[in-house]
Amino acid sequence: MSGFRQSAACLWAAFVFLVVPPSMAVEDASRFNELFGLPLFGQLPFWEEEAQRVASRLLWPEESRTSTEESFRKYPSADQRMFGCRPHSLLLHAEDGTPSSLSLVFANKGDSVNPVNPIADSGELRERREQLRHYKRDIQRDKQTLEKALTDLFGPPRPTQFGQGAKTKESAKRWDSHGTAFLLAAPRDEYVVLRIMPVDSADAGGRSRVSDQEIRVRVAGRVERRENGDVILRDMPMVNQGPKGYCVPATWERVLRYMGVPADMYVLAMAGQTQEGGGTSMTAIQEGVHQAVVRAGRRIESPRLRLETVEVARYIDRGLPVMWAMFSTEEFNEVVTLRSQQRREMKDPAEWKKLLSNSRRDGKNKRPTTDTGHVCMIIGYNKKTGEIAITDSWGPAYTERWATLEEARTVSQGHFQVINF
Repeated sequence: MSGFRQSAACLWAAFVFLVVPPSMAVEDASRFNELFGLPLFGQLPFWEEEAQRVASRLLWPEESRTSTEESFRKYPSADQRMFGCRPHSLLLHAEDGTPSSLSLVFANKGDSVNPVNPIADSGELRERREQLRHYKRDIQRDKQTLEKALTDLFGPPRPTQFGQGAKTKESAKRWDSHGTAFLLAAPRDEYVVLRIMPVDSADAGGRSRVSDQEIRVRVAGRVERRENGDVILRDMPMVNQGPKGYCVPATWERVLRYMGVPADMYVLAMAGQTQEGGGTSMTAIQEGVHQAVVRAGRRIESPRLRLETVEVARYIDRGLPVMWAMFSTEEFNEVVTLRSQQRREMKDPAEWKKLLSNSRRDGKNKRPTTDTGHVCMIIGYNKKTGEIAITDSWGPAYTERWATLEEARTVSQGHFQVINF
């Protein structure tokens, strides 16, 4: 079968899966799933099926679960192909238990190029140079392949805009069929993404369906106060940045979604002028997303914050997470990960505070290496023990970790950002 016909057959499988009624014969469902390369087709129409069941069938691991939304993301192996192209990130997003969109990301400047490694050997450096030479060509190739196959299936597309804000809006080609919209976007030298969603979601252009008043109520209600003195923010979406250096865009996506503003780390990397393989300044991304945040009725603050629990509490007590630029050293991560596991058994804050005395002393004397720049979030504090809680965009295992104030001050870059109402 020619490459084009194979691509068309795969796309037809996706089309049938999303729009054909559940009375479809089992043998036909199996055939279409085989063409697509994934067990997509189930017993119910896609947008009505339970999201957890879809993800289990696809073997896409859970990335995030809050009280209102879920996401399931897979970073496929290098030999997987969809539509004749290599997918780098496969995301199923769900709201209120049922799928709300699929985001299939192909060639892009983040996943297609290895991050800069200051201690890379000659082989790794050579591989990165090759990736830098070819990723733009791969983006163009994937765009052409997908557009040709979609056009063959559905006819000529119509141009559309998706997203909010001048630097976070995608120009896309759109095909609609049986209540489902297929949006193909390929910003120059950035990424190729196929977004699949209900037509009404595409018509909304990426705007939130939740009112500002409802978001304000949700944010205020997310402050959890534990018996041991912990004050922590609940319902923070997780975004797994994968192997690329997208900690800044991924963290911004998490905070924006938490604040009721739809976001995507690949779009945010474009807005923030992220380098190939990763690397984004907090200033650049703030400027890149400013218009989208303002249009959503929010504002960005860059507070002069001292790492004291009383100052952190000014934001956490109002339900607002704090984005924090710091140096994520190997030693720091090992210490806070291990201690956070031990901390789960903590019942007496006063006794735990005594146990932290050595960590406080050691934290004051350490100096971080400056090639480990990172952005995470402060999502909690404990005044009784002198600790803050952080969360990193590395997957569910990094949802909540605790560091002493002394350790945090040692690795801090002193740059903070907050999205407020």
